[in-house]
Amino acid sequence: MFKKYTRNLILPSVGTQTFFLWGPRQAGKSSLLHKSYPEAFWIDLLKSEEFRRYMEKPEVLRDEVRHAGTSFVVIDEIQKVPALLNEVHWLYENKGIHFALCGSSARKVTAQGVNLLGGRGIRYDMYGLSASELGDDFDLIRMMNNGYLPPHYTSHKPERLLNSYISTYLKEEIAAEGLVRKLPAYSDFLSIASLSDGGVINYSTIARETGVSSETIRGYFEILTDTLLGRFLPSYRRRPKRRTVKAPKFYFADVGVVNHLARRGRLEPGSELFGRAFENWIFHELCAYNSYRERFADFFYWQLSGGTEVDFIVNHIDCAIECKSSGRITSSHLKGLRELSLEHPEVKKKLLVCMIERDYTTEDGIMVIGYRSFINSLWKGEFF
Repeated sequence: MFKKYTRNLILPSVGTQTFFLWGPRQAGKSSLLHKSYPEAFWIDLLKSEEFRRYMEKPEVLRDEVRHAGTSFVVIDEIQKVPALLNEVHWLYENKGIHFALCGSSARKVTAQGVNLLGGRGIRYDMYGLSASELGDDFDLIRMMNNGYLPPHYTSHKPERLLNSYISTYLKEEIAAEGLVRKLPAYSDFLSIASLSDGGVINYSTIARETGVSSETIRGYFEILTDTLLGRFLPSYRRRPKRRTVKAPKFYFADVGVVNHLARRGRLEPGSELFGRAFENWIFHELCAYNSYRERFADFFYWQLSGGTEVDFIVNHIDCAIECKSSGRITSSHLKGLRELSLEHPEVKKKLLVCMIERDYTTEDGIMVIGYRSFINSLWKGEFF
């Protein structure tokens, strides 16, 4: 049994909201719901008998809720029986019953024609473990190799767990839901896409390597986002003075999954692959903080056509963040932030997050900070 950590996501009190809780498999959604609502009436659609019962006759939910005499219901894996949302909507409107609707894939639930509770269902998102949740148990090298999902991070040998995780994802999220016509092609796509984690997406190149069309590859990336295994990062293009890259970047939601798919082996500080994993992790922390603390910020990256870039832009130049997994910072590491300042002198905060022991600020106002300082300041709300 892996160690349980106190999560930063705070869910609403019983009876105050009906909401969706989305997150990748094994992020800890069910554990958090059990801890937050120990007295709730619980429906687990991973159980075969419950899945069959509600799939064949969704309206039985009304009778069961009435018989239980409850005012709060948790439905786990709601995407497996989207028709239940009609019953949820009726019970909410007519009986005042509140629901927590949990899932690891929003694709079928957000499909056209599916009842989304008339916009009344608030959305919460859950991520893998953040460094602030781990506290004294946070280990950067472990995080870069094992990933953020609790069972994987705490494992001394996560390889089998990661292999099983990806196999289960292909079997239960992709094949069982009929999301793709050719499962082997999608499996190949996962491996190839993992090689460009954190990079600008070139659909044509990936299409050639997988032997399917560019439009199919676009659809595959949409499946990755809908099944919460990744997210796009758009480019920042407001009032450019010079040509900037327009295509989005893509980040997998868990660097452990990336490592396994790309067959990276063990990552050690100083390597290029460790640096790419470090960038993925910083984005993970930004997204988790933004969601849990309800900042509702928009994220971008900025890159000139010549290649100079800044990894993350928060809102419209409120904060610019560059990531370098190095303990020795040179002027070349600061080039992107300085070019951004020439393009957008209105930038409010400029950060270079790295692996130094002592933080400092350059003469032109760039804060060079170690990753631990960054995490502490981020979760204190000092950047946005």
